[in-house]
Amino acid sequence: MASDSVILSWGSGEDGQLGIGSWEEREWVCSVKSLESKNISSVVAGSRNSLAICGDGKLFTWGWNQRGTLGHPPETKTESVPSQVKALEDVKIIQAAIGGWHCLAVDDQGQAYAWGGNEYGQCGEELEKKDDGGRTMRRDIVIPQRCASMLHVRQVAAGGTHSVVLTHDGHVWTWGQPWPPGDIKQISTPVRLHGLEKVRLIAVGAFHNLALREDGMLWAWGNNEYGQLGTGDTQPRSHPDPVQGLSGLTLVDIAAGGWHSTALTDDGEVYAWGRGEHGRLGFGDDKSSKMVPQRVQLLDEADIVQVSCGGTHSVACTRDGRMFSFGRGDHGRLGYGKKVTTGHPMEVPINLLPPKKANGAEGHWSAKLVACGGRHTLAIASWTDETEELLPN
Repeated sequence: MASDSVILSWGSGEDGQLGIGSWEEREWVCSVKSLESKNISSVVAGSRNSLAICGDGKLFTWGWNQRGTLGHPPETKTESVPSQVKALEDVKIIQAAIGGWHCLAVDDQGQAYAWGGNEYGQCGEELEKKDDGGRTMRRDIVIPQRCASMLHVRQVAAGGTHSVVLTHDGHVWTWGQPWPPGDIKQISTPVRLHGLEKVRLIAVGAFHNLALREDGMLWAWGNNEYGQLGTGDTQPRSHPDPVQGLSGLTLVDIAAGGWHSTALTDDGEVYAWGRGEHGRLGFGDDKSSKMVPQRVQLLDEADIVQVSCGGTHSVACTRDGRMFSFGRGDHGRLGYGKKVTTGHPMEVPINLLPPKKANGAEGHWSAKLVACGGRHTLAIASWTDETEELLPN
């Protein structure tokens, strides 16, 4: 992130997840002032907390911290100002993820770390402590620690109570409680998903998982109550199955939310499927669930380069830096001043003052990355000088 970039946040702030020093909700985009000098390269929005990664690998967290999700002992239940995760200051973090109440991160050496709630083994640690009845007790991991130490990790992804990692050799490993408690046995040591080779990207929702292979095939497994696996039915899958209806398309990105999924093609088209309640799929007035991917025609003219799926809303980012939000509107999570729930994508205005260096020059803010959480959204935006755009090459 350049010095003329900002971290944007909006939506629910009751746990401090907006990072603006208060616990108020915001219906319009606001900036996270304390991160303005930090050269932020990536942001992640969780169900009730947030994190940001700096270009030099430093990690900042804020929001809900009752389970150690911020990477340090919880002195207070919530924190509304970002603070650095000191336990990871000696490594260079390049990517991170937030689950229901645990977090994962990976450094530039392929080492993975976990912290937060661990009662389902989602932090990858089996604990010896027993209660009076002889049952194993799981404690929260409040200081980040190594996980999946035998793997050379490329990407981490976190679900409600489980974890998934993609290794440099294209294999997918998982641990924790992949479905709602009681449905399947929890595991605290990584298990490889066999039959899934040469994967280049993973995305994880609350209880479902997506994996995009190098050959362009998209595979899915996990809970399928609303068709979020895209397999044409609502039957859960313990092993990956191909997602239907995407053959012939060149997929470049995928995203998974609470109970819905999206895929993005190389020509900027968005496909969505899964739970349609609140209009989170972007199909206008049609808020029914979809068992197989369908093209989001309302975004056809926008040239989308990234989509993020939250708990009950979605935000799409265009090539020219605009953002369009749709889905559940309470708490201001759609970012345009109206708490209206809608399946019609609407533009999120970035009404912030220009950076000081603009010095009166005409320009506008352009979004570069968007991240949807449970009830809030984060984004990175940079200032585009319109006079420079007009100069000949």
